[in-house]
Amino acid sequence: MALDLLLIGLAVTLFPLPVMAFVLVVSAPRGVRKGLAFILAWLACLVAVIAIVLLFTGGQPPPPRSPPSIAALVATLVIGFGLVVYSEHRRRRGRRTTATADSPAGDEAAASAGTSVSSRMDDVTGWSAAALAVLLQPWGMVAAAAATVVQADLSHGGSFLALMAFCLLATSTLLGMELFMVFSPQRAQRALLGMRASLERHKEQAIVVLSLLLGLWLVGRSLYQLTG
Repeated sequence: MALDLLLIGLAVTLFPLPVMAFVLVVSAPRGVRKGLAFILAWLACLVAVIAIVLLFTGGQPPPPRSPPSIAALVATLVIGFGLVVYSEHRRRRGRRTTATADSPAGDEAAASAGTSVSSRMDDVTGWSAAALAVLLQPWGMVAAAAATVVQADLSHGGSFLALMAFCLLATSTLLGMELFMVFSPQRAQRALLGMRASLERHKEQAIVVLSLLLGLWLVGRSLYQLTG
């Protein structure tokens, strides 16, 4: 369970869409406060999902080959397959987007869209930043984490550590950017906006690779446990 949660947490924290949105949030006026609201809502979602699963299982993993155990593995298999399909969908979409962006009209449209998004982020409140965190949570990956948490055994301290490590790892990129803005706001803003521009160019590739690798891992692991 611990390895699965760490891999899922790594995929969540590297997923580019929430990172790009968070950069705009913390770069806006009073961005540190808005960024904190984003992080708290993001973390609250992760904790809530884990708490719901643990409430359902009572903190005890179901016996092997029992209906709940098999159901969790089937859910993991379906989620993993869904991530693979999503990866292929984004790959094809990225090829079409690249062809459009290579044209002069595409460049102008991208610049106009970037300016529009930045101006709208200036008007974001703490509550809307929190709502944005909930909307941009990579819920497919979080669902995979929920299916994995079914195996958690709260009678052992290792499960607590694995759950805490997952939450911290899944939030680590956002926390790092928030602390960067707190201690060096001007330098951080320049660096983060530059990072966002780079992510904008490579986000489709990142989404494809992260979704594909995690999806294949989940499919392989669940099939092994179902047939082993």
